[in-house]
Amino acid sequence: MEILSIVFFTIIIIYSIFIAWISYGFNKVRLYEKENSKPITKFSIVVPFRNEAENLPGLLYSFSQLNYPRELFEVVFIDDDSDDESVSIIERFPALSFSFQIINNERKSNSPKKDAISTAICFAKNDWILTTDADCFVHPDWLLTFDDFIQKTNCEMIAGAVSYDAEGSFLHQFQQMDLMSLQGATIGTFGIGKPFMCNGANFGYTKKLFADLNGFEGNDGIASGDDVFLLQKAIRQFPEKVHYLKAFSAIVFTKPLNDWNALFYQRIRWASKSTSYDSGFGKVLALIVFAGNLAIVISFFLTLFSMFSFWNWYLLFALKIFVDFLLLYQTGKFIQTRMVRHFVFSNLLYPFFSTAVAFYSFFGKYEWKGRRFKI
Repeated sequence: MEILSIVFFTIIIIYSIFIAWISYGFNKVRLYEKENSKPITKFSIVVPFRNEAENLPGLLYSFSQLNYPRELFEVVFIDDDSDDESVSIIERFPALSFSFQIINNERKSNSPKKDAISTAICFAKNDWILTTDADCFVHPDWLLTFDDFIQKTNCEMIAGAVSYDAEGSFLHQFQQMDLMSLQGATIGTFGIGKPFMCNGANFGYTKKLFADLNGFEGNDGIASGDDVFLLQKAIRQFPEKVHYLKAFSAIVFTKPLNDWNALFYQRIRWASKSTSYDSGFGKVLALIVFAGNLAIVISFFLTLFSMFSFWNWYLLFALKIFVDFLLLYQTGKFIQTRMVRHFVFSNLLYPFFSTAVAFYSFFGKYEWKGRRFKI
């Protein structure tokens, strides 16, 4: 038992050091204050979709409310073989005062979304590409903030934040906490100079940079990862061109899922790409986070069978939840949401959920948008 205690506490201490380091990095990324610069950047907003009739009206309405000159942006919708009313909803939506195109996806690889983005870029009229998802909605100043940031930094790739429009149910709040941890880690790793994550629902880059990176070449056999693999290629080749935009008006909001099964498969899809990271730091961090959660799970079951001290397990859990709180609290302040309800219970469940996702992502298959993918 003494050896087990040393092993578990060593893992949690290492985990805590890394999370504290990332929390430090979070504060190093300054909150961006938009000025009243004259808009000059031309954007092509890329939206891949498949059977999104329920979600598209919200996205279309948010686009119609953008405070940005209509001649400076277009929306490129890529239909990935939808069999619902998605296309007609776009075509018939009232008050679409902006230019838009609807294009059929040209499948070439194992990744429908990467194919969709590559297809859209071929048709996009403007140099700056912003990707988002059909189940999202954007702030009215989203493009204004990106434009102002581009003018000031002269960057060629921008990662932005994503948050849930979550309700009070435990499932929604659990997802909010999970996404907050990912967003906090994303910002924090930018702050310590080791970025490796971003979210394709709020991601921008120039067509020139996309071409210089040879697009998704080299990872198009992996179904997910249209965002992180492109970011990691850019960090490796052109790190000075990649920036994080930490501004509330640049946050994209999305809807949480409504059942645990869909959430499990979504997280498997996200986790399945970690073993293919180019970033050594990303792989190490993923392993440390997995080990930290696994230590909580194993010590919990050992406690149930009186093979491990309850108070030692409680101390392990308390140390982990404390350091997690440091990062989640900062992230919550940035995205202007109160600390997640059911915080303690969510953190108690999370190691079990995360461990199950990690193990399944190594050996299983997952279903997404009515399709099955092999990991």
